[in-house]
Amino acid sequence: MLNALIALLTSKRLNQIEHFRQHPHEVQKEVLAQLVQQARQTAWGKEHGYADIKSPEEYQQRVPVSEYDDLAPHIKRMMRGEANVLWPTPIKWYAKSSGTTSDRSKFIPVSQEALEDCQFQGGKDLIMLYLDRHPESKFFLGKAMSVGGTLQPIDQEESPAYYGAISAIITENLPVWAELNRTPPKDIAFLPWEQKLDKMAELVARQNITSILGLPTWTHVLLERVLEVTGKSNLLEVWPDLEFFAHGGVAFGPYRELFRTLLPSDQVTYMDVYNASEGFFGLQDGACEPDEMLLMLDYGVYYEFVPLDQHGEETPQAVGLEQVKVGENYAVVISTNAGLWRYKIGDTIRFTSTSPYRFKISGRVKHFMNAFGEELMVENAERAMTKAADATGALVKEFTAAPVYVQNGKKGHHEWVVEFIRPPENTEHFTAALDEALRELNSDYDSRRHQNMALLPPILHQVAEGTFYNWMKKRGKLGGQNKVPRLSNSREFVEELMELAIS
Repeated sequence: MLNALIALLTSKRLNQIEHFRQHPHEVQKEVLAQLVQQARQTAWGKEHGYADIKSPEEYQQRVPVSEYDDLAPHIKRMMRGEANVLWPTPIKWYAKSSGTTSDRSKFIPVSQEALEDCQFQGGKDLIMLYLDRHPESKFFLGKAMSVGGTLQPIDQEESPAYYGAISAIITENLPVWAELNRTPPKDIAFLPWEQKLDKMAELVARQNITSILGLPTWTHVLLERVLEVTGKSNLLEVWPDLEFFAHGGVAFGPYRELFRTLLPSDQVTYMDVYNASEGFFGLQDGACEPDEMLLMLDYGVYYEFVPLDQHGEETPQAVGLEQVKVGENYAVVISTNAGLWRYKIGDTIRFTSTSPYRFKISGRVKHFMNAFGEELMVENAERAMTKAADATGALVKEFTAAPVYVQNGKKGHHEWVVEFIRPPENTEHFTAALDEALRELNSDYDSRRHQNMALLPPILHQVAEGTFYNWMKKRGKLGGQNKVPRLSNSREFVEELMELAIS
């Protein structure tokens, strides 16, 4: 009866989603017009003539594509309590996000509009689309478990403000109906990761968990601890009614087999989401393939895309939604209802369809390898790692890679650091399978590897279980939105891990 009532209440929203599937360009133009209209009297809006902007073309001419360092001075003014800088309504929340900027961390403004129209709407749409496909669900008869981060106050003279993980900001602001269904309570949820882990495992092991939301990385650590606490062999013995796991932050492919060992049943539905500190951008609807998501076009976010071959140029030419092509990689540029204007978020996506607009996350603009012209994206690495694991019966927990550059006339190669849960019988066979998969998935890599012409075979180091966890701990990156960087042209991460592994 509850599901039937929810279906009745959400039928209007299903029609709205179908509307932007059918009329994506019109919806996006309306979103941009509303954003510009709302911000016309802000300091930023006055500086860039928002009052006279009548079209997307005029908007692109007047407003430059920006990175965090470009907006940081304005955001710092807002964090000190100054009003009406980038966005007209007061902003109390700032999502702390690590990133490659001149600052150690990024602080992304989160307005009330961004919470309600973007983050919360994304969560509601996720549940609604799931229930629409599973009308017999018992989703609301148990608890929804989320693995999140922490919050801290900002010392400012005006109204109080806070910064922390976007997951914690969402938790703090959830409506009453959602908070009643969620676990753990805030006094546990907001603890630092290592303090939270045991308390949370002890609590949720006694509850009826029907759904989970979180990054696969940290969710897996928690679930392993729940098994230790209960002594059970798999999680369905702990939570027999568990039916739904919504995951995001990293590609799920390399973790899929790992979660099958924890949840050895087809009763659990897995759904990809693309929510970040900057907004909720996509989710897996019924017609999507694994790792593919529908771009959500009516959340108060206007999208543009920079072709990856232009990334790094001083004045990159972003294209609108109507100009993107299937199969090409783009850096994502957003304008949002929290005052991020033509902001490059650092992610790259590859469209799989333009009717409707569906995509896969292909990586980070600064997390890739191109030391030898191989243009290896994170998506290639994750898919290749999955193929190699399947081919050798291995189970991978974490990995990262970097190039070894040409030295003393000797050709370069890639160096991989991998932590296994179930190692392959022969590491050399796994490495060969990884190399073969990369050659299948990436023609540039294959051409460099052809007859060892420009790139020698990769070298793989197997490290002890717990190495990546300890490395993330040493870097102060446990829990929350923190993710292991998969690829880098710099050798910093690989060398730190190898030093830790042998110490």
